Amino acid sequence: MTKNIVVISGSPRKGGNSDVLCDSFIKGAQEAGNTVEKVTVSEKTIGFCQGCYKCSTIGACFQSDDMGEILEKLVASDVIVLATPVYFYSMDGQMKTLIDRTLPRYTDIANKDFYFIATAAAGQGLMERTIDGLRGFTDCLPGAKVKQVIYGSGAWKIGDIENTPAVRQAYETGKNL
Repeated sequence: MTKNIVVISGSPRKGGNSDVLCDSFIKGAQEAGNTVEKVTVSEKTIGFCQGCYKCSTIGACFQSDDMGEILEKLVASDVIVLATPVYFYSMDGQMKTLIDRTLPRYTDIANKDFYFIATAAAGQGLMERTIDGLRGFTDCLPGAKVKQVIYGSGAWKIGDIENTPAVRQAYETGKNL
């Protein structure tokens, strides 16, 4: 069965380590016949959540930026991939901002399969705080299922991820959805 997949790349570096794993996942998923769209958060204009809760009365955020379009993609998808570099043992600011801005429609992002990708110079154990943060988001979504986590450890500078098992794992995960 063909799946509609949205890959959210939180990396601010095009071609950065987590972005490379996104592309590897996408390649596998497309080869398997799935429809995949990649959203590079750093290329979008997404304001910070203002905590005003106007969205609870009007059903949308009052801010006029790219987040409304991204929300539509998330709601329409079957599978969501969240990919982030690890900064100070947490997800990067771009990913956190995007997650916060799902508030107007977070209950509509229901019954999705999620895959997490995280890259860091540190080892897998030190990346768990980041994964816990991503799980905190999916714990709020009705019927969300975290299917797999891909850890790109030992990757700090651009290109460090290239010769690691994580590249193959991302590809195989996408191919075998």
